[in-house]
Amino acid sequence: MGNKGTLRICEKGHKFYKSTDCPTCPICEKNKAPKAEFLSKLSAPARRALEREDILTLKKLSGYSEKDLLDLHGLGPSSIPKLKDALEKEGLSFRKN
Repeated sequence: MGNKGTLRICEKGHKFYKSTDCPTCPICEKNKAPKAEFLSKLSAPARRALEREDILTLKKLSGYSEKDLLDLHGLGPSSIPKLKDALEKEGLSFRKN
């Protein structure tokens, strides 16, 4: 059996193993509801990146360029088409560079 990592316990008492220094509890993350509909289509790291920057609405998202977003830790190229689609459905787009 492979190395499962180090046993951790989050502040809510969930036990989980991590092979990295990342303190995020996967159980808490799974139970956490996104604050906005478009965030639910993203991976947890991408969602957290936007939440850290308080980008919780499509209007606020439209104030950022694709490059701005890709500079955020946790948000990668695979998130851009999902975000672009959500913006277009509301008649919005990313800020031009």
